[in-house]
Amino acid sequence: MINNYNAAPQAYNFPLTIKQLLNRSKTTSQNEEIVYADKKRMTYSELFSRIAKLANVLDGLNLEKGDVVAVMDWDSHRFLESYFAIPMSQYVLQTVNIRLSPEKVLYTINHAKPKVLLLNSEFAPMVKDYQFENSSIEHIIWLDDNGTSSEGVFGISQERLLGEYEALLADASDEFEFQDFDENTIASTFYTSGTTGNPKGVFFSHRQLVLHALAEAATLGVLPQKQGLVLGDVYMPMTPMFHVLAWGFPYTATMLGMKQVYPGRYAPDVLLNLIETEKVSITHCVPTILQMLLKQAEAEGKRFNGLKMIIGGSRLTEGLAKTALSAGIEVYTGYGMSETAPLISLTEFRSDDPEMSLEEEAKRRSLTGKPVIMVEAKIWDGDGKALPQDGKQTGELVLRAPWLTQSYFKNADAGDELWVGGYMHTEDIAFMTEDGTLKITDRLKDVIKSGGEWISSLEIETILSLHPAVADVAVIGVRDEKWGERPLAAIVLKPNCEDVTVEDIKAIAEKAAEKGMIPKYGVPEQYKIVDELPKTSVGKHDKKVMREMYAGQTTI
Repeated sequence: MINNYNAAPQAYNFPLTIKQLLNRSKTTSQNEEIVYADKKRMTYSELFSRIAKLANVLDGLNLEKGDVVAVMDWDSHRFLESYFAIPMSQYVLQTVNIRLSPEKVLYTINHAKPKVLLLNSEFAPMVKDYQFENSSIEHIIWLDDNGTSSEGVFGISQERLLGEYEALLADASDEFEFQDFDENTIASTFYTSGTTGNPKGVFFSHRQLVLHALAEAATLGVLPQKQGLVLGDVYMPMTPMFHVLAWGFPYTATMLGMKQVYPGRYAPDVLLNLIETEKVSITHCVPTILQMLLKQAEAEGKRFNGLKMIIGGSRLTEGLAKTALSAGIEVYTGYGMSETAPLISLTEFRSDDPEMSLEEEAKRRSLTGKPVIMVEAKIWDGDGKALPQDGKQTGELVLRAPWLTQSYFKNADAGDELWVGGYMHTEDIAFMTEDGTLKITDRLKDVIKSGGEWISSLEIETILSLHPAVADVAVIGVRDEKWGERPLAAIVLKPNCEDVTVEDIKAIAEKAAEKGMIPKYGVPEQYKIVDELPKTSVGKHDKKVMREMYAGQTTI
């Protein structure tokens, strides 16, 4: 191929690899802080040194380029170091979802076949010797906040044990030259929750993760200060680093040289304390974590001072949005999925936005948002034809963007199905308005089919969430001999709301139907008051489990 430009002979062909994300912070943020709960504080200068040390530890293990290195840990500085040292050394980082069942954790490890496992001592019971018969794992690096050895711990092979993480780093050189290589090299893999079968491995290249970080920074950077990402913000993740790389934010925050706080295990009192003491100003989480945080703040009599919070994973209902806004949280919606790295759309705010009531703000912030830069989003009908942006016609949301996973790890057939027609299929039902605002109306598998009509479970959940006594709600379809399916609502009440009845909650759905907000056939006929709703490993409503729980029930 003949280049259509005249490059200088010594010009640098800049590869979009993860090491380039460190360029700015190495120059500007040497003294900025990284905090791990109440256990460790360090500077960016120390971070860079420790990344090099970890790379030297791995370099001494006779690994080959492309080998997988797995990490089982809570959100910590160690995980952040792994985000960089492993892929920058041309290995593949596997972030192990420790909230899966032990059987599925084992499946993901055996499928990815890592050569090295960085293992938090808390998860040692999952890792028994017999599980490693014919295993790919050759070395285990022990992670322990107290720095204790794994010697004598049941189930840990002493032959495979390389040593304790901090001790290994202490003995390693802090100088390592990370080479340039093809930016399309796989950088990371992690596994989906596997609610419909075995988990599938999603993977991303260096180029994809770099572009995602740049798009994330640019998209948030054009929002007004009280919603957007600005220099001086303090970042803390409240979605786990083992799932979708904590939505890519650790890469973005490190690229910008921001102060970062890592909370370890997600305990509401710890999260609230860190937000207050470390002055955390921007975060992201699923609705379940937000509910936990609001409950903790109420118990402690505290409010939030404009904490910026992006909600994803599950739908942000208008009721929850109102509660969060009233508590001082600038809450809004981000949309994505495991396969999209994940950012696809975000609530848009403008400097010329008119003043809105609390109800109007909650409604706006609960929409799916507008596509972020470089995302091509279309709504397809059942024949693969694009539908107009009229805010009415619904179909499947399909996508193109430079950071979407190209397939599944060691599962090309599933990748082909994901990309039928040259667009990634989300299996989310949505419509798009004239100004490009998306609204997800349901998951394809969660749509309730009643009498030949589709009922959106998400729309009904939004209506029911507006009842002041409702803390959480999920709607599913149950068998009905006449209509095929009818909606059933499972509801968790807020504390001290035990006197609220099913009829009280049903009334709000009936009023919404009278006003035309939902169809009359969308009003649930069954309501279950429950203590909690089943959740997936990443905090989403597990409607598959709910359908199994209520499979034997029919509508009255």
